[in-house]
Amino acid sequence: MQRVHFIAIGGAAMHNLAIALSKKNEYEVTGSDDEIFEPSYSRLKENGLLPREMGWFPERIHKNLNAVILGMHATEDNPELIRAKELGIHIYSFPEYLYQQTRSKTRIVVGGSHGKTTTTAMILYVLKKCKINADYMVGAQIDGFDNMVKLSFESRIAVFEGDEYLTSTLDRRPKFHLYKPHIAILTGIAWDHINVFPTFEIYVDQFRKFIDSMETQGRLIYYHGDENLNMLANEAENSRRDVVAFPYNTPKYVIRDGVTYVKTRKGDIALKIFGEHNLQNMEAAHLACRQIGVMDEQFYEAIADFPGASNRMQKIVDKPGKTAFKDFAHSPSKLKATVNAARKQYPDRKLVACMELHTFSSLTEEFLPQYAGCMKEADVAFVYYNPEVIQHKRLKELVPEEVRSAFGGNNITVFTDTNELQKTLRSMNYDNSVLLLMSSGNFSGINLIGFAEELLK
Repeated sequence: MQRVHFIAIGGAAMHNLAIALSKKNEYEVTGSDDEIFEPSYSRLKENGLLPREMGWFPERIHKNLNAVILGMHATEDNPELIRAKELGIHIYSFPEYLYQQTRSKTRIVVGGSHGKTTTTAMILYVLKKCKINADYMVGAQIDGFDNMVKLSFESRIAVFEGDEYLTSTLDRRPKFHLYKPHIAILTGIAWDHINVFPTFEIYVDQFRKFIDSMETQGRLIYYHGDENLNMLANEAENSRRDVVAFPYNTPKYVIRDGVTYVKTRKGDIALKIFGEHNLQNMEAAHLACRQIGVMDEQFYEAIADFPGASNRMQKIVDKPGKTAFKDFAHSPSKLKATVNAARKQYPDRKLVACMELHTFSSLTEEFLPQYAGCMKEADVAFVYYNPEVIQHKRLKELVPEEVRSAFGGNNITVFTDTNELQKTLRSMNYDNSVLLLMSSGNFSGINLIGFAEELLK
């Protein structure tokens, strides 16, 4: 019996790993946290893993534990962490534990500033349809998968979404530096997480180190349209002569009657996804699957049904002449890709784009200029931020005019009151239109699906 305790079990990735381990007969899983939000709360409760009470309890750490897994939310002075150190229990970060569990497997790791979740989800979706068993960790719910993490004894392949954010309070390395991929995907580099990587050069260097971390005879799949990735791939030709690089571009496609078709040697294949960024993600997934033996015909037959990952260009309302999507887009590159994809897919409709500045980077004065022109393809563009969030993050106050100026264009309106934003959205006519609701949050408490249904009824 392997006894594993999670410190900060309520995290998005942490609670999924806890659930995955609890479903294995040889594991006994416990955990603690000082606060747990939905959907983690309900999922932990459903699986019998919700802590009896919130808080940190050193007595839960005992010498019979085989491992403690430390979440990013836990700080260095955490009483349970201190106790685990005193007892000499092996302490893992989340990515360390995933690597330890998959050391003997072929690891595919998807990195990049955007498209990681969707590309990972595409690979997993195709492998499942091809009946190829794989361990995995992905950052969103996928159709046909009941959990975001899976670890098994029998699988020979592991597919991980490779996040560049920090590993834990004890380990300041980016998570994707710990996975040591045999097959690495890099989708693109666009400056993010400026609270951790204060310059673009420091941020780019994390991807250089990721390539250096690859296993011997690795395969590097990278987007050829990104000049920084081209630079890193050229460097790798000299520093890692054992690594074989495969550049990819946007595959040829056509849009007919609102449906995107990818062109293949066997003819045009209709897809449920759309947008050049998604087609690029698909091509990266295609090359990765080919490396592990999936034939092109098998890949396209499987990917045709891929509906997209949750919160990634997710269609939430679809009525004649009225369509709404919600999307995780919040960084400049993601925002621009989503808006441009909607414009190209629906060229004859009015495009209403509404986004929330929610993350540390997006609410930072020096980062705002990165958003220039990101929403210029929209007919109407709304930008919302909550001044209370800025205060909570202890950032410099933002002035609405400063935000509007940073985005540029005459189509931008800035809101700092969620009620005023909702009032304006309710006053609009949505005949022959597309509505985009884009945020890593929820616009200060809006039920986005219910709200979109109300607007487009």
